[in-house]
Amino acid sequence: MKRLAAFLALSALVATPAGAWGPIGHRITGQIAQDNASGQTRARIEQILGHEELPEASTWPDEQRSNPDPFWQAEAGPWHFVTLPVGDTPDELVHPPEGDAVTALERFTAVLRDPAAPQAERARALRFVVHLVTDLHMPLHAGKPGDRGGNWVNVLWFDVPQNLHWVWDEGMILRQQLSYSEYTARLKARTTPEQVIEWWDADPDTWIGESTALRDRIYPAPGENGEDGSRERPIPLSYQYNYDWTPEMELRLQQAGIRAAAYLDWVFAGEG
Repeated sequence: MKRLAAFLALSALVATPAGAWGPIGHRITGQIAQDNASGQTRARIEQILGHEELPEASTWPDEQRSNPDPFWQAEAGPWHFVTLPVGDTPDELVHPPEGDAVTALERFTAVLRDPAAPQAERARALRFVVHLVTDLHMPLHAGKPGDRGGNWVNVLWFDVPQNLHWVWDEGMILRQQLSYSEYTARLKARTTPEQVIEWWDADPDTWIGESTALRDRIYPAPGENGEDGSRERPIPLSYQYNYDWTPEMELRLQQAGIRAAAYLDWVFAGEG
Protein backbone atom coordinates (compact mmCIF):
# COMPACT_ATOMS: atom_id res chain seq x y z
CA MET A 1 0.00 0.00 0.00
CA LYS A 2 2.86 2.38 0.77
CA ARG A 3 4.41 1.70 -2.66
CA LEU A 4 1.09 2.44 -4.36
CA ALA A 5 0.65 5.67 -2.39
CA ALA A 6 4.14 6.77 -3.41
CA PHE A 7 3.40 5.94 -7.05
CA LEU A 8 0.16 7.93 -6.97
CA ALA A 9 1.95 10.84 -5.33
CA LEU A 10 4.54 10.82 -8.10
CA SER A 11 1.77 10.66 -10.69
CA ALA A 12 0.19 13.71 -9.10
CA LEU A 13 3.35 15.68 -9.79
CA VAL A 14 3.60 14.75 -13.45
CA ALA A 15 -0.06 14.59 -14.50
CA THR A 16 -0.98 17.23 -17.08
CA PRO A 17 -4.15 19.27 -16.50
CA ALA A 18 -5.57 18.79 -20.02
CA GLY A 19 -4.86 15.12 -20.52
CA ALA A 20 -7.33 12.48 -21.62
CA TRP A 21 -7.50 8.81 -20.58
CA GLY A 22 -3.97 8.08 -19.45
CA PRO A 23 -1.64 5.84 -21.48
CA ILE A 24 -3.07 2.64 -20.00
CA GLY A 25 -6.65 3.61 -20.82
CA HIS A 26 -5.82 4.54 -24.40
CA ARG A 27 -3.81 1.38 -24.97
CA ILE A 28 -6.65 -0.75 -23.60
CA THR A 29 -9.13 0.76 -26.03
CA GLY A 30 -6.63 0.62 -28.88
CA GLN A 31 -6.13 -3.10 -28.32
CA ILE A 32 -9.86 -3.78 -28.05
CA ALA A 33 -10.43 -1.83 -31.27
CA GLN A 34 -7.70 -3.72 -33.10
CA ASP A 35 -9.06 -7.07 -31.94
CA ASN A 36 -12.63 -6.26 -33.02
CA ALA A 37 -12.02 -4.48 -36.33
CA SER A 38 -12.65 -6.32 -39.58
CA GLY A 39 -9.86 -8.02 -41.49
CA GLN A 40 -10.02 -5.31 -44.15
CA THR A 41 -9.68 -2.58 -41.53
CA ARG A 42 -6.70 -4.31 -39.92
CA ALA A 43 -5.07 -4.54 -43.34
CA ARG A 44 -5.66 -0.83 -43.94
CA ILE A 45 -4.15 -0.04 -40.54
CA GLU A 46 -1.05 -2.07 -41.40
CA GLN A 47 -0.77 -0.33 -44.77
CA ILE A 48 -0.78 3.05 -43.05
CA LEU A 49 1.15 2.38 -39.84
CA GLY A 50 3.39 -0.54 -40.78
CA HIS A 51 4.47 -2.38 -37.64
CA GLU A 52 2.93 0.22 -35.33
CA GLU A 53 -0.25 -1.21 -33.82
CA LEU A 54 -3.26 0.65 -32.46
CA PRO A 55 -2.27 0.45 -28.75
CA GLU A 56 0.92 2.33 -29.58
CA ALA A 57 -0.76 4.71 -32.02
CA SER A 58 -3.54 5.55 -29.56
CA THR A 59 -1.30 7.47 -27.14
CA TRP A 60 0.64 9.45 -29.77
CA PRO A 61 -1.51 12.64 -29.79
CA ASP A 62 -0.94 13.05 -26.04
CA GLU A 63 2.76 12.25 -26.31
CA GLN A 64 3.19 15.09 -28.80
CA ARG A 65 1.80 17.79 -26.53
CA SER A 66 5.32 19.05 -25.70
CA ASN A 67 6.37 19.08 -29.36
CA PRO A 68 7.45 22.70 -30.07
CA ASP A 69 5.94 22.62 -33.56
CA PRO A 70 3.22 25.31 -33.88
CA PHE A 71 0.73 22.62 -34.92
CA TRP A 72 0.91 21.15 -31.41
CA GLN A 73 1.37 24.35 -29.44
CA ALA A 74 -1.12 26.63 -31.20
CA GLU A 75 -3.58 24.34 -32.96
CA ALA A 76 -4.15 20.86 -31.62
CA GLY A 77 -4.75 21.56 -27.92
CA PRO A 78 -8.56 22.02 -28.01
CA TRP A 79 -9.15 18.91 -30.11
CA HIS A 80 -9.35 16.41 -27.23
CA PHE A 81 -12.72 17.45 -25.76
CA VAL A 82 -16.10 19.04 -26.33
CA THR A 83 -18.02 21.41 -24.07
CA LEU A 84 -21.72 20.86 -23.49
CA PRO A 85 -23.79 22.65 -20.82
CA VAL A 86 -25.88 20.55 -18.46
CA GLY A 87 -29.24 19.80 -20.07
CA ASP A 88 -28.02 20.25 -23.65
CA THR A 89 -28.03 17.36 -26.11
CA PRO A 90 -25.31 16.51 -28.64
CA ASP A 91 -27.31 18.07 -31.48
CA GLU A 92 -27.09 21.39 -29.57
CA LEU A 93 -23.28 21.22 -29.39
CA VAL A 94 -21.69 24.51 -30.47
CA HIS A 95 -18.22 24.08 -31.96
CA PRO A 96 -15.78 26.88 -31.07
CA PRO A 97 -13.74 28.61 -33.81
CA GLU A 98 -10.60 26.74 -32.76
CA GLY A 99 -12.39 23.40 -33.15
CA ASP A 100 -12.97 20.56 -30.73
CA ALA A 101 -12.87 16.76 -30.64
CA VAL A 102 -15.79 16.40 -33.05
CA THR A 103 -14.48 18.78 -35.68
CA ALA A 104 -11.02 17.22 -35.35
CA LEU A 105 -12.52 13.75 -35.80
CA GLU A 106 -14.26 14.93 -38.98
CA ARG A 107 -11.04 16.51 -40.25
CA PHE A 108 -8.90 13.44 -39.73
CA THR A 109 -11.58 11.09 -41.01
CA ALA A 110 -11.55 12.99 -44.31
CA VAL A 111 -7.77 12.55 -44.52
CA LEU A 112 -8.04 8.82 -43.80
CA ARG A 113 -10.61 8.42 -46.55
CA ASP A 114 -8.43 10.20 -49.11
CA PRO A 115 -6.15 7.64 -50.79
CA ALA A 116 -4.26 10.52 -52.40
CA ALA A 117 -3.24 11.98 -49.02
CA PRO A 118 0.47 11.58 -48.18
CA GLN A 119 1.35 8.54 -46.08
CA ALA A 120 2.58 10.64 -43.15
CA GLU A 121 -0.67 12.62 -43.06
CA ARG A 122 -2.76 9.44 -43.12
CA ALA A 123 -0.69 7.99 -40.28
CA ARG A 124 -1.21 11.12 -38.19
CA ALA A 125 -4.92 11.05 -39.01
CA LEU A 126 -5.29 7.40 -37.96
CA ARG A 127 -3.52 8.04 -34.66
CA PHE A 128 -5.84 10.96 -33.97
CA VAL A 129 -9.00 9.09 -34.93
CA VAL A 130 -8.44 6.15 -32.58
CA HIS A 131 -7.40 8.60 -29.84
CA LEU A 132 -10.38 10.92 -30.25
CA VAL A 133 -12.99 8.16 -30.27
CA THR A 134 -11.65 7.12 -26.88
CA ASP A 135 -11.51 10.69 -25.57
CA LEU A 136 -15.20 11.21 -26.34
CA HIS A 137 -16.04 8.23 -24.13
CA MET A 138 -14.39 9.82 -21.09
CA PRO A 139 -17.23 11.63 -19.27
CA LEU A 140 -15.16 14.67 -18.35
CA HIS A 141 -14.09 15.15 -21.97
CA ALA A 142 -17.70 16.03 -22.69
CA GLY A 143 -17.23 18.77 -20.16
CA LYS A 144 -19.59 21.36 -18.80
CA PRO A 145 -18.51 25.02 -18.95
CA GLY A 146 -16.54 26.49 -16.11
CA ASP A 147 -14.27 23.85 -14.58
CA ARG A 148 -12.17 22.56 -17.50
CA GLY A 149 -13.65 19.08 -17.39
CA GLY A 150 -13.14 18.66 -13.66
CA ASN A 151 -9.54 19.88 -13.73
CA TRP A 152 -10.53 22.67 -11.36
CA VAL A 153 -12.31 20.33 -8.93
CA ASN A 154 -9.59 19.65 -6.38
CA VAL A 155 -9.69 16.35 -4.54
CA LEU A 156 -7.62 14.23 -2.20
CA TRP A 157 -7.34 10.88 -3.93
CA PHE A 158 -6.42 8.46 -1.15
CA ASP A 159 -4.87 11.47 0.64
CA VAL A 160 -2.87 12.60 -2.42
CA PRO A 161 -3.75 16.07 -3.84
CA GLN A 162 -5.25 15.67 -7.31
CA ASN A 163 -8.23 16.78 -9.38
CA LEU A 164 -11.38 14.98 -10.47
CA HIS A 165 -10.30 14.82 -14.11
CA TRP A 166 -7.14 12.93 -13.21
CA VAL A 167 -9.10 10.49 -11.06
CA TRP A 168 -11.03 9.44 -14.17
CA ASP A 169 -8.08 9.63 -16.55
CA GLU A 170 -5.71 7.57 -14.46
CA GLY A 171 -6.50 7.33 -10.76
CA MET A 172 -9.07 4.54 -10.82
CA ILE A 173 -7.14 2.69 -13.55
CA LEU A 174 -3.89 2.79 -11.59
CA ARG A 175 -5.63 1.44 -8.47
CA GLN A 176 -5.97 -1.91 -10.29
CA GLN A 177 -2.17 -2.24 -10.65
CA LEU A 178 -2.54 -4.00 -14.01
CA SER A 179 -0.59 -3.56 -17.22
CA TYR A 180 -2.59 -2.48 -20.23
CA SER A 181 -2.44 -6.01 -21.64
CA GLU A 182 -3.66 -7.53 -18.36
CA TYR A 183 -6.44 -4.97 -18.09
CA THR A 184 -7.43 -5.51 -21.74
CA ALA A 185 -7.66 -9.26 -21.18
CA ARG A 186 -9.88 -8.72 -18.13
CA LEU A 187 -12.25 -6.37 -19.95
CA LYS A 188 -12.42 -8.52 -23.07
CA ALA A 189 -13.29 -11.57 -20.96
CA ARG A 190 -16.18 -9.61 -19.45
CA THR A 191 -17.55 -8.41 -22.80
CA THR A 192 -20.27 -10.61 -24.28
CA PRO A 193 -21.09 -10.97 -27.99
CA GLU A 194 -24.46 -9.39 -27.24
CA GLN A 195 -22.72 -6.32 -25.83
CA VAL A 196 -20.47 -6.00 -28.88
CA ILE A 197 -23.58 -6.01 -31.08
CA GLU A 198 -25.37 -3.52 -28.82
CA TRP A 199 -22.39 -1.14 -28.61
CA TRP A 200 -21.45 -1.27 -32.30
CA ASP A 201 -22.21 2.39 -33.01
CA ALA A 202 -20.07 4.76 -35.10
CA ASP A 203 -22.09 7.91 -34.30
CA PRO A 204 -20.22 10.42 -32.08
CA ASP A 205 -23.55 11.85 -30.91
CA THR A 206 -24.24 8.52 -29.19
CA TRP A 207 -20.91 8.55 -27.39
CA ILE A 208 -21.23 12.19 -26.33
CA GLY A 209 -24.78 11.68 -25.07
CA GLU A 210 -23.66 8.77 -22.91
CA SER A 211 -20.64 10.70 -21.63
CA THR A 212 -22.64 13.76 -20.61
CA ALA A 213 -25.26 11.63 -18.87
CA LEU A 214 -22.49 9.97 -16.85
CA ARG A 215 -20.63 13.26 -16.33
CA ASP A 216 -23.62 14.77 -14.55
CA ARG A 217 -23.59 11.95 -11.98
CA ILE A 218 -19.91 11.66 -11.05
CA TYR A 219 -19.14 14.97 -9.35
CA PRO A 220 -18.62 14.57 -5.58
CA ALA A 221 -21.23 16.23 -3.41
CA PRO A 222 -20.04 19.68 -2.26
CA GLY A 223 -20.89 18.74 1.31
CA GLU A 224 -18.02 16.26 1.30
CA ASN A 225 -15.65 19.24 1.25
CA GLY A 226 -16.45 20.57 4.68
CA GLU A 227 -19.42 21.80 6.66
CA ASP A 228 -19.80 24.97 4.59
CA GLY A 229 -19.69 23.03 1.30
CA SER A 230 -16.78 25.17 0.11
CA ARG A 231 -14.68 23.85 -2.74
CA GLU A 232 -11.63 25.83 -1.63
CA ARG A 233 -10.30 22.75 0.14
CA PRO A 234 -9.84 19.42 -1.68
CA ILE A 235 -12.70 16.94 -1.51
CA PRO A 236 -11.53 13.63 0.02
CA LEU A 237 -12.16 10.66 -2.27
CA SER A 238 -11.01 7.10 -1.61
CA TYR A 239 -12.45 3.61 -1.32
CA GLN A 240 -16.15 4.45 -1.67
CA TYR A 241 -15.73 6.62 -4.76
CA ASN A 242 -13.41 4.05 -6.30
CA TYR A 243 -15.93 1.27 -5.55
CA ASP A 244 -18.87 3.24 -6.89
CA TRP A 245 -17.35 4.43 -10.16
CA THR A 246 -14.69 1.95 -11.30
CA PRO A 247 -17.34 -0.26 -12.99
CA GLU A 248 -18.61 2.75 -14.98
CA MET A 249 -15.07 3.75 -15.92
CA GLU A 250 -14.36 0.22 -17.15
CA LEU A 251 -17.62 0.17 -19.10
CA ARG A 252 -16.57 3.32 -20.94
CA LEU A 253 -13.23 1.73 -21.83
CA GLN A 254 -14.99 -1.36 -23.17
CA GLN A 255 -17.42 0.71 -25.19
CA ALA A 256 -14.68 3.01 -26.49
CA GLY A 257 -12.72 0.05 -27.86
CA ILE A 258 -15.77 -1.42 -29.60
CA ARG A 259 -16.81 1.98 -30.98
CA ALA A 260 -13.28 2.65 -32.27
CA ALA A 261 -13.47 -0.62 -34.20
CA ALA A 262 -16.94 0.28 -35.51
CA TYR A 263 -15.79 3.74 -36.51
CA LEU A 264 -12.68 2.52 -38.32
CA ASP A 265 -14.70 -0.14 -40.16
CA TRP A 266 -17.08 2.63 -41.25
CA VAL A 267 -14.22 4.94 -42.27
CA PHE A 268 -12.45 2.41 -44.45
CA ALA A 269 -15.69 1.10 -45.95
CA GLY A 270 -16.17 4.59 -47.41
CA GLU A 271 -12.55 5.26 -48.36
CA GLY A 272 -12.12 6.96 -51.73
